[in-house]
Amino acid sequence: MDEIAVNSYRDRLLDLDACVVSDALDTLGLTGGVAGLRPVWEGSRTAGRVVTMRTVPADGRTSSRHLGTAAIERADAGDVIVVQQEHGGTPTAGSWGGLLAQAAVIKGVGGVIVDGACRDVDEIRELRLPVSALTTVPFTARGRFVEDSVGDPVQIHGVTVTDGDYVIADGSGVTFVAASDIDRVLTTAERLVAKERLMTEDLRQGLLPSQVMGRNYEEMLNAG
Repeated sequence: MDEIAVNSYRDRLLDLDACVVSDALDTLGLTGGVAGLRPVWEGSRTAGRVVTMRTVPADGRTSSRHLGTAAIERADAGDVIVVQQEHGGTPTAGSWGGLLAQAAVIKGVGGVIVDGACRDVDEIRELRLPVSALTTVPFTARGRFVEDSVGDPVQIHGVTVTDGDYVIADGSGVTFVAASDIDRVLTTAERLVAKERLMTEDLRQGLLPSQVMGRNYEEMLNAG
């Protein structure tokens, strides 16, 4: 896709939040919202085009490259690396850490989302790299996890995410948007934001909450 279009989509997402993008998906009958993945440092938020990777337990296997390096090298500036960590419900090691964060910042990566564990949180905070994860741990991936794939579809909390899709992540959670749906989802989300701004202005003008957040509010996710 044309980089100008990719940058435009990213900028439009950054003007929104994960909640209103999730609302837009609801309006259109689509899925993509994910609960439970939270920023590893306060105020972290990111949006952009997705680069996928998957890590799995090493089970005695070794790899000629450290996990995450191929995804960083694959990413363009502003892209968001999305990691599926096969952890069986309890991550035992980080699939993202400080050195990877350093390399990602140098490359211009826009952020990282890990459906699993992250470590070196203080270092990541100092680098200001937006990272959302399921949990944080002090344990290294070395000898525990290996990279299984880069650029292949991944499953994040039951949502299929494909390389080249889009994502927004903030304090409320993470919302994915398929590349084929990005135009209509953004248009719908922007329409919802415009409605919410009008309602906010009504509240400031003195209308009662029950008047502003009545039937129109309950039906505002209806298409149209």
